[in-house]
Amino acid sequence: MSWRDTRLQVQMKLLLDEQMPRKIARHFPEGYTVDHVQLVGWGGVKNGALLKLASENGYDALISADKNLSYQQNVNALKISVVVLNVYQLRIDDLVALLPSALQELQNAEEPRFIRVDV
Repeated sequence: MSWRDTRLQVQMKLLLDEQMPRKIARHFPEGYTVDHVQLVGWGGVKNGALLKLASENGYDALISADKNLSYQQNVNALKISVVVLNVYQLRIDDLVALLPSALQELQNAEEPRFIRVDV
């Protein structure tokens, strides 16, 4: 099954990066499984290794607020999408406001890619 086939299923499996507040998980709509890096035991894992682990464990995307993530990874080698929510502060209300755009971008993606959603 290709990445596109798994993406088109009703369910998407998403991983929240370490700096993301855990409480944001409850703000995702039905049809998304949302885990947090710390809750799956991957706290402290560097970004490259984290993306590999996430891909190997069936995640469709990593959701992050790390603005440098796109500069640290090879875009052409991505096996899952990376969504960067570009906020000034990690306030839950600011992050939640970006979720609809971020999820729409994920659904429209033809292949794994970096997605940046700005305030």
